[in-house]
Amino acid sequence: MNLAGKRILLIVAGGIAAFKVPELIRALRREGAAVRCVLTTGGAQFVTPLTLQALSENRVYSDIFSLTDESEMGHIQLSRGADLIVVAPATANLLARMAAGLADDLAATVLLATDKPVLVAPAMNVRMWQHAATATNMAILQARGVHVIGPDEGVMACNEYGPGRMSEPPAIVEAIRAMLTDVPGPLAGRHVLVTSGPTHEPIDPVRYLANRSSGRQGHAIAAALAALGARVSLVSGPVSLPDPAGVAVQRVETAIEMLAACQAALPADAAVFAAAVADWRVAQAAGQKLKKQPGTPAPKLALVANPDILATLAAPGPQRPHLVVGFAAETHDMLAHAKAKRQRKNADWIVANDVSPATGIMGGAENEVHLITAAGIEDWPRMAKDEVARRLAARIAGALPVK
Repeated sequence: MNLAGKRILLIVAGGIAAFKVPELIRALRREGAAVRCVLTTGGAQFVTPLTLQALSENRVYSDIFSLTDESEMGHIQLSRGADLIVVAPATANLLARMAAGLADDLAATVLLATDKPVLVAPAMNVRMWQHAATATNMAILQARGVHVIGPDEGVMACNEYGPGRMSEPPAIVEAIRAMLTDVPGPLAGRHVLVTSGPTHEPIDPVRYLANRSSGRQGHAIAAALAALGARVSLVSGPVSLPDPAGVAVQRVETAIEMLAACQAALPADAAVFAAAVADWRVAQAAGQKLKKQPGTPAPKLALVANPDILATLAAPGPQRPHLVVGFAAETHDMLAHAKAKRQRKNADWIVANDVSPATGIMGGAENEVHLITAAGIEDWPRMAKDEVARRLAARIAGALPVK
C-alpha cells in the first residue's frame, strides 16, 4: 500500500548522511506522501534548503524566531500538522537533546511539542553510537515510544567500520509504511522466534570459545518479519548491533542459555534458527583466569557437545513450531551437508551459505544463500543481507497456513 495522503515532517540534522535525504524525499513523494522539511543549522552544511524545497515542493523551515511563523505558533503547527515526524539523519547531538527534553532550536522544539509518532534514523561514528551516553539516550527515547530504524553496519565517511550508517531510503520508507498504514501485514497475529549471533562458551572468566558471526543476518530477518506484522522474539548471542525496531530481544551468552530462552519463548508459529551456535563448550570452565607459567605446557581443554537447539525445537511434539527454518554455514560440500542437516534435524527448511574466507560473507554485508526444502533447492543470487531477510520473511508468510 502506498502513502497517498500521508503527511511527513522530515527533520534533517547535521550529518554526512544528509546526502541521502533527497533520495528519501523522492521516494516518499513517489508513494504519494506530502513532505515538509525542518533543516537544522548543521544539516544546512550538507544539503541546501533550495534542494529540499524543490524536491518536497514545500517551504523549508529552520528558524524558530521567524516572527511571522511564531505569531501563528508555527512550531506547534509543524509539530502537530503531520501524521509522522521522521528524523533523518538523527545525529548523536540531536538524540541527546531529545532525551534531555531540550528546546534550543526549531527541530528540538518541534520534537518536544509534538503529540505525533516519531521515527528516528540514527547516523554517527561507530564509537559515538556505541558510547554509553548514546545507548542511555536511545533507551530513554525508546521507552518513551520513539521508533528507531538502524543504524546499519558498514564503512563510514570517517573510514571506520561498524554500526553507525543511516539506513537506506527504501528501508526508511518501509518503516514509515509500517507505522502509517492500517492494513495488517501478512504475518499479523503470528509469533515468530528468531535466533541470531554467535554464542560465547567460557574457558575461564576472561576467555571463551566463539565464532565470527556478526548476527547481521539474524537481526535482519527479525526486522523483516516484524515489518510484515509478526510478533517477533529475538534470542541473540553477543553482538554489537542495535536491537531491531518492534522486536522483543532476549540477550544470552552461551548455547545452554540460548536453548532455555528459546524454549521459554514458545509456542511460536515459526522459528528461524540463524544463530551460529558453538558446537562444543569446555567441560569445566575455570573459576579463575588460567595463568601462563614459564616452562609449563598449555592447558588441555576437555570439550563436550553443546545442546542441539535446532534439533531439540524441531523434534515432533505439541510445542514444535509449524515451520522450522535452520541455517547451514559451510566451507565445503555445502549443499550435501545442508541437505543432510535438514533430514537429520527434522527441519522444514535449511538456508545454506558458503562462508569460506574468500566469500566475505561471514561478518559481511551481503549473503548468497540456497533455500533447501522438501521440494528441492532454490539458488538465490548474492544480495544484501537485508534483502535476503525480506525475501525469506515473505516466503515464511506464504508458507504458514491461513488462520
